[in-house]
This record gives sequence, structure tokens and C-alpha cells, in this order.
Amino acid sequence: MIEIPEAIVLSRQMNETLVGKRIKKVIAAASPHKFAWFYGEPSGYDALLRGRTIVSAAPYGGRVELIAEGLPPAVLHFGDGAVLRYYEAGEKLPEKHQLMVTFEDDSALVGTIAMYGGLWAFPLGGMDDNIYYKAAKEAVPPLSDRFDYGYFLTLFNEKSVKMSAKAFLATEQRIPGLGNGVLQDILLNAKIHPKKKMNTLSEEQRRGVYDSIKQTLADMADGGGRDTERDLFGNPGGYKTKLGKNNSLLICPDCGGTVKKEAYMGGSVYTCENCQEK
Repeated sequence: MIEIPEAIVLSRQMNETLVGKRIKKVIAAASPHKFAWFYGEPSGYDALLRGRTIVSAAPYGGRVELIAEGLPPAVLHFGDGAVLRYYEAGEKLPEKHQLMVTFEDDSALVGTIAMYGGLWAFPLGGMDDNIYYKAAKEAVPPLSDRFDYGYFLTLFNEKSVKMSAKAFLATEQRIPGLGNGVLQDILLNAKIHPKKKMNTLSEEQRRGVYDSIKQTLADMADGGGRDTERDLFGNPGGYKTKLGKNNSLLICPDCGGTVKKEAYMGGSVYTCENCQEK
């Protein structure tokens, strides 16, 4: 799943690889998928995008957005469940896909959906009424200077302060793109259990959560994304996740203690018995 680090890496790679390419053809929804989401009729994507040139890419939370020139500009916006791959001219393209954008040099951007995800194409402004899109576009990025400790404290209110650490960080679009995947290492580094209530944290612990958000996400992005995910060229990220599906031994890399895996709030959480007391 695309979360904040992967969105940063993908957009960086798209700016280096796709900017300046002119779109020759677009095929959308060729392989039906119940949970692949489109804007309007996917059959209209080709008419909207054909002949336009990619001018920029940017990350927004766990989403990536491409802008193609025109009046108004056209947008390709990818949600967190989209798997995006770039293919050079002559490389074998996958037979099944939910989106294929072919450029005039015969290279291609291919989007597929494994579980669920969005592959939206629309004129600029077309999704402004979508609450999740707006939240992602308007959010303060955690790795920006604006996301300081003072801003972090504004996320606490009468309702959110009573939530568990996982619920506080990964629900209700408080920090778009911070999901269950990156959450594991953030909380391990902060020494906070995912089920621990935010209103039980000391001021030092709150500061520790904030510092861990900034540092852990920076390490993940600088490392080329998590090793549990793949980049635009199909390569796994260079950041070695501490807790998650790649830690098959269930041993904490920080202390050597036992890591416990359990279901919580619709997903699996991993916790170290020594480092993360409830």
C-alpha cells in the first residue's frame, strides 16, 4: 500500500522519469476489478489525456498526483491501493491492468489494483468535492517545517485524546497517508503500544511520538520507501522495516525481545513485549 514514504518516492521518480513525456494512448478498466475506482467513465480517459504532456508529480499523504498540461490541466491521481509501474519501450507489458498510459516514446505507466484503490483522471478541480481527496490535498505534510510540535498538539481534542495510539495516528485523516504500515515502526521507535490511550501519555511521551513520526518517516523516504513495498520500477524499498510482514522471526531488532502479532482495528499490529508496554 502507498503510504507517505512511498508517495514521496514515487512522485520523485515520476518527476525524473515521466515529466516531458507526451501521452499517446490511455486504456482504463481493461481488466474488470470490483474495487478499482475511477472518476466518471474510464472509457473517457483516453480523450481527456491523449496528446497532453506530463508536467509534474507530487505526493499528497498516501496518494500521488500527476499533472498534464492543458486548459484546464488534466490530473491523474492515484490512491493508496494502486500499484504503479513504469516500463521502458520494448519491455513486456502485463496482460492484466486497470490503467495503461502509453507515451509517444512507447514507454508506459501501468496501474493495477490488488485489493482496492483509485485510478482517477479528471480536469483540474474535478474531485474537489471528494472529502478524502480534499483532506489529502489540504493536510500539513508531516515532513514539512509546518508540521512542528505546536501543530501536532492541535490534533488533540476532547475526542481524539481518548483514542488509542493507533486510532489517533491512523484514522479520521488527522495525518493522511500515515497508515497501519508505517505506524508499526513509528510506535516502536517511540516505545508506545498501539493500544495505549493518548490521554495516558506524559508530555515526554507525546513529544516522543511526534519526534518518531518526523524521524521514522524521513528515514523511510530517504531509504527509498519500505522494503515491504515496491517503487516505480518494481524494486523493493531500501528501508528495512523493523515490525511487519518482513520480520518473520518476530524478534525485536532493538532489544531482541519477542514480537507479538495480533489483530487490532481491522489490521495486524506488531508489538515488542519489552519496548512497548500498554
